[in-house]
Amino acid sequence: MSERKLSPRQLATHVGVTAKTVERWLGNAELVPHARNRADVAEVLGVDEPMLWPKAMQTVVKTGPDREVVSVYPYRSACPTSVWAELIHAAEQDIVFAGYTNYFLWTSQPGFPSTLRTKAGRGCRVRFLLGDPTGDVTRQREEIEDVTLSVSTRIRVSLEALEKLGSPEGIEARFSSTLDAPHHVGLSLFRFDDQMLVTPHLARLVGHDSPMMHLRRHQDDGMFDRFAQSTEELWERGRPV
Repeated sequence: MSERKLSPRQLATHVGVTAKTVERWLGNAELVPHARNRADVAEVLGVDEPMLWPKAMQTVVKTGPDREVVSVYPYRSACPTSVWAELIHAAEQDIVFAGYTNYFLWTSQPGFPSTLRTKAGRGCRVRFLLGDPTGDVTRQREEIEDVTLSVSTRIRVSLEALEKLGSPEGIEARFSSTLDAPHHVGLSLFRFDDQMLVTPHLARLVGHDSPMMHLRRHQDDGMFDRFAQSTEELWERGRPV
């Protein structure tokens, strides 16, 4: 295939990113863009993706159960907000925010309420699963974390934001059940169609200080399916907010 000659600004326009982003790709051979961006750039330039980013092939040729692991982060806060944004915007059928508080989404994603309304309006089911701010597990977790921005306060940030959304069709919210709360508080799950971000909470650490995995579904009963099933069980046993 013949390669098209485009300036960084022209390429950015075609792919839907900023010219500065394209310049970063060109200036750093170690930087591998998100899969969707790699595919878009390759299509626009008329070349094979591995020609542009050979390192990306390492993920493509993975075999075995670990091929569902896209990337891992030692801290949730180490995951770029752009990754969250790309996953949210790319999802078309099912988005589940099953963190215990979910509060950080409202502060880290610009225009988050508008994005949710747009997603729901296009037929995407959007669900929030939260911990009960008045529950015993929440109180116990607050004592363990011992931070100024308490667990119940963080949950109420989400509840207030959801209340401001009104009740648009396609957006639902539940509290995890009393019996499930001890499990929910220790594991945050965020699903975007066939991709998922998973954070196991370590000891006294708050969510952003705990590690995170980015998963993409590739097989039946794999890592993704196991966590997805757990998410659905928590949701089914939950009660409406």
